Amino acid sequence: MFTKSRKVNRYRRKGQNLITANKIKPENWDISDAEAKEALKVKNINVKEIKKIRKLKHQVCISFWDEKGNICSSFFSYRIFSRWQQEIEETIDTCPNIKEWARLNRIMHYEFAYYDYLSEMEDALNVALENRMCVLKATGKLLESEELGVLS
Repeated sequence: MFTKSRKVNRYRRKGQNLITANKIKPENWDISDAEAKEALKVKNINVKEIKKIRKLKHQVCISFWDEKGNICSSFFSYRIFSRWQQEIEETIDTCPNIKEWARLNRIMHYEFAYYDYLSEMEDALNVALENRMCVLKATGKLLESEELGVLS
Protein backbone atom coordinates (compact mmCIF):
# COMPACT_ATOMS: atom_id res chain seq x y z
CA MET A 1 0.00 0.00 0.00
CA PHE A 2 1.71 3.08 -1.24
CA THR A 3 0.22 6.49 -0.85
CA LYS A 4 0.58 8.87 -3.70
CA SER A 5 2.45 11.99 -2.73
CA ARG A 6 0.38 15.07 -3.16
CA LYS A 7 1.80 17.92 -5.16
CA VAL A 8 0.68 21.32 -3.98
CA ASN A 9 1.02 24.26 -6.29
CA ARG A 10 1.22 27.55 -4.52
CA TYR A 11 0.92 30.81 -6.33
CA ARG A 12 3.81 33.16 -5.80
CA ARG A 13 4.11 36.40 -7.69
CA LYS A 14 7.14 36.63 -9.91
CA GLY A 15 9.44 39.47 -9.10
CA GLN A 16 11.68 40.87 -6.44
CA ASN A 17 11.16 43.19 -3.55
CA LEU A 18 13.36 46.21 -2.87
CA ILE A 19 15.57 44.34 -0.40
CA THR A 20 16.32 41.30 -2.58
CA ALA A 21 16.94 43.62 -5.54
CA ASN A 22 19.58 45.38 -3.37
CA LYS A 23 17.88 48.75 -3.79
CA ILE A 24 17.49 49.20 -0.04
CA LYS A 25 19.53 47.68 2.81
CA PRO A 26 17.56 48.32 5.99
CA GLU A 27 19.57 45.85 8.07
CA ASN A 28 22.32 48.51 8.01
CA TRP A 29 20.07 51.23 9.42
CA ASP A 30 20.74 52.59 12.88
CA ILE A 31 17.19 52.55 14.25
CA SER A 32 16.75 54.70 17.34
CA ASP A 33 14.33 53.95 20.16
CA ALA A 34 12.33 57.07 19.26
CA GLU A 35 12.07 55.95 15.63
CA ALA A 36 10.91 52.49 16.72
CA LYS A 37 8.31 54.01 19.07
CA GLU A 38 7.00 56.21 16.26
CA ALA A 39 6.76 53.24 13.88
CA LEU A 40 4.90 51.13 16.45
CA LYS A 41 2.56 54.04 17.15
CA VAL A 42 1.59 53.99 13.45
CA LYS A 43 0.68 50.30 13.95
CA ASN A 44 -1.52 51.33 16.92
CA ILE A 45 0.80 49.74 19.47
CA ASN A 46 1.27 51.82 22.61
CA VAL A 47 4.84 51.56 23.84
CA LYS A 48 6.16 52.69 27.19
CA GLU A 49 9.81 51.93 26.47
CA ILE A 50 11.86 50.08 23.87
CA LYS A 51 13.89 47.26 25.40
CA LYS A 52 15.80 45.89 22.41
CA ILE A 53 15.92 46.24 18.62
CA ARG A 54 17.31 43.35 16.59
CA LYS A 55 17.70 43.94 12.85
CA LEU A 56 17.38 41.10 10.36
CA LYS A 57 17.59 41.25 6.58
CA HIS A 58 13.85 41.47 5.85
CA GLN A 59 12.36 42.44 9.20
CA VAL A 60 13.15 43.87 12.60
CA CYS A 61 12.48 42.30 15.99
CA ILE A 62 11.45 44.84 18.59
CA SER A 63 11.16 44.03 22.29
CA PHE A 64 9.32 46.63 24.33
CA TRP A 65 7.35 47.35 27.47
CA ASP A 66 3.74 48.20 26.75
CA GLU A 67 1.75 50.73 28.77
CA LYS A 68 0.55 47.99 31.15
CA GLY A 69 4.15 47.07 32.00
CA ASN A 70 4.18 43.81 30.05
CA ILE A 71 7.24 42.85 28.03
CA CYS A 72 6.31 42.23 24.41
CA SER A 73 8.39 41.16 21.46
CA SER A 74 7.39 40.90 17.84
CA PHE A 75 8.70 40.99 14.29
CA PHE A 76 7.85 43.96 12.10
CA SER A 77 8.43 44.83 8.48
CA TYR A 78 10.84 47.67 7.77
CA ARG A 79 7.98 49.16 5.74
CA ILE A 80 6.43 50.60 8.92
CA PHE A 81 9.32 53.04 9.32
CA SER A 82 9.19 56.49 7.73
CA ARG A 83 12.82 55.97 6.71
CA TRP A 84 11.61 53.26 4.30
CA GLN A 85 9.70 55.87 2.29
CA GLN A 86 12.65 58.28 2.38
CA GLU A 87 15.03 55.58 1.12
CA ILE A 88 12.70 54.66 -1.75
CA GLU A 89 12.24 58.30 -2.72
CA GLU A 90 16.03 58.76 -2.79
CA THR A 91 16.34 55.62 -4.93
CA ILE A 92 13.72 56.97 -7.33
CA ASP A 93 15.36 60.41 -7.50
CA THR A 94 18.76 58.93 -8.31
CA CYS A 95 17.44 56.67 -11.05
CA PRO A 96 19.81 57.51 -13.95
CA ASN A 97 17.84 56.42 -17.00
CA ILE A 98 14.52 55.12 -18.25
CA LYS A 99 15.71 51.50 -18.28
CA GLU A 100 16.60 51.60 -14.57
CA TRP A 101 13.38 53.49 -13.86
CA ALA A 102 11.36 50.75 -15.60
CA ARG A 103 13.08 48.10 -13.46
CA LEU A 104 12.39 50.07 -10.30
CA ASN A 105 8.78 50.64 -11.39
CA ARG A 106 8.32 46.87 -11.86
CA ILE A 107 9.74 46.25 -8.38
CA MET A 108 7.43 48.87 -6.90
CA HIS A 109 4.37 47.27 -8.52
CA TYR A 110 5.45 43.97 -6.96
CA GLU A 111 5.90 45.70 -3.58
CA PHE A 112 2.45 47.30 -3.67
CA ALA A 113 0.79 44.04 -4.69
CA TYR A 114 2.60 41.83 -2.20
CA TYR A 115 3.11 44.00 0.93
CA ASP A 116 0.85 46.21 3.00
CA TYR A 117 1.64 49.88 2.52
CA LEU A 118 -0.12 52.81 4.09
CA SER A 119 -2.21 54.43 1.37
CA GLU A 120 -0.46 57.79 1.90
CA MET A 121 2.94 56.17 1.43
CA GLU A 122 1.85 54.28 -1.67
CA ASP A 123 0.37 57.44 -3.20
CA ALA A 124 3.50 59.47 -2.44
CA LEU A 125 5.76 56.84 -3.98
CA ASN A 126 3.59 56.58 -7.10
CA VAL A 127 3.78 60.37 -7.50
CA ALA A 128 7.57 60.25 -7.07
CA LEU A 129 7.79 57.54 -9.76
CA GLU A 130 5.63 59.56 -12.16
CA ASN A 131 7.63 62.73 -11.53
CA ARG A 132 10.93 60.95 -12.12
CA MET A 133 9.63 59.48 -15.36
CA CYS A 134 8.66 62.97 -16.56
CA VAL A 135 12.13 64.27 -15.68
CA LEU A 136 13.85 61.39 -17.46
CA LYS A 137 11.69 61.83 -20.57
CA ALA A 138 12.30 65.59 -20.64
CA THR A 139 16.03 65.12 -20.08
CA GLY A 140 16.16 62.45 -22.78
CA LYS A 141 14.41 64.71 -25.30
CA LEU A 142 16.65 67.60 -24.30
CA LEU A 143 19.76 65.47 -24.84
CA GLU A 144 18.43 64.29 -28.22
CA SER A 145 17.83 67.92 -29.25
CA GLU A 146 21.35 68.92 -28.19
CA GLU A 147 22.82 66.03 -30.18
CA LEU A 148 20.92 67.18 -33.27
CA GLY A 149 22.14 70.75 -32.77
CA VAL A 150 18.66 72.23 -32.38
CA LEU A 151 19.50 74.18 -29.23
CA SER A 152 22.90 75.43 -30.45
